[in-house]
Amino acid sequence: MKKHRGDVPSLLLLIVLVGFPQLSETILSPSLPSIGVAYDVMPRVAQTLMSVYFMAFALGVFVFGRWSDRIGRRPAMLIGLAIYALGNIVCWQSGTFSALLVGRSLQAFGASVGSIVTQTMLREAFTGTVRNVRFAQISAALAFTPALGPFIGGALHDIWSFRAVFLALVIGSVLLFAVTYNRLPETRTERKAPVALGPLIRRMSRDATLWRYAVLIGGWNGILFAYYTEAPFLFVTHFGLTPSTFGWLGIGVATATAGGAWASKRGHARHETPERLIQLGSAIVVCGALASYGAAALTGTGSFVAMCGALFLVLYGIGVALPNALAVALRAYQGEIGTAGALFSLVYYGIVSAIVYGMSVAHDGTPYAIARYFIAGSVVLYVVQHKVPSRE
Repeated sequence: MKKHRGDVPSLLLLIVLVGFPQLSETILSPSLPSIGVAYDVMPRVAQTLMSVYFMAFALGVFVFGRWSDRIGRRPAMLIGLAIYALGNIVCWQSGTFSALLVGRSLQAFGASVGSIVTQTMLREAFTGTVRNVRFAQISAALAFTPALGPFIGGALHDIWSFRAVFLALVIGSVLLFAVTYNRLPETRTERKAPVALGPLIRRMSRDATLWRYAVLIGGWNGILFAYYTEAPFLFVTHFGLTPSTFGWLGIGVATATAGGAWASKRGHARHETPERLIQLGSAIVVCGALASYGAAALTGTGSFVAMCGALFLVLYGIGVALPNALAVALRAYQGEIGTAGALFSLVYYGIVSAIVYGMSVAHDGTPYAIARYFIAGSVVLYVVQHKVPSRE
């Protein structure tokens, strides 16, 4: 039975709605080598399935963020989920790589509604300490959803093929639409006048500190998802793991990022400033990237173990730095946080897409590709974070 306006949404449903976009992005990772073979495209072309996801996702975040203010949270969510389901069907039935790219774009555009609208609903449905607790609970769950993607995708690939991944997404999207239709209430209790877009864009465009945070957040997210783009070729093609075994590495990824987030929480308990934790996390990312180059120079099992350790150190550092950058980036825009958040997300997801695409360009079939790329990116981000003044 559908819930009425003003009801409180289920926490479990909110977790699923905000988590499925990340899972949808990474679930394809173990299948990228097989997709390249099946569609007769080069590995770097197959990897564009990851970057195109973020291009469409960035656009969707802005569109659905604005649209939900006009037509309501629940209708916007249902429209987005319908587009997401359509995209999954197109991917499943695609006979050419071009059709697969179209389906992937539709999938990402629709999935973006889960990110932007769910966060808005959380802010409307809960207040005070309860809201903070709900955000903390969802953040803890989100530390593991990207890692679940390769785990599930690798298992499905080994059972059947990459087609099984798309079929599972079709079934999942239909079920999610049905549950959302029946269980998700409308949380917008009154219609507010939309924020004037022009003045806000001009204000944000002149905010140098905000641009630096966009580079940092987009950069660290870009490195994270560049890992999911290049890692299947590194571990499946180069080191010889099966897709399902590669999926198990996702547990290590989740442990690394969650460990970084836990260290950040401990830092706050010791009254460390967000800026100090951003600096610490950025330095750890640089160290991990440098270590990955050393690991690439090794051979055999030693190279595999060292590469895992180095890349997990990179992800640990991101886990320390990224939540703090997200927490302080929009402090100066609390009065128009919804629209400002949509615009900011549009920019930094665009940066994520560019970085993930850059990883596909840098791909050369050797472990040195990811090492060189991560070193360059992490050093640039380390320099940028030193230029960021405190957000009071």
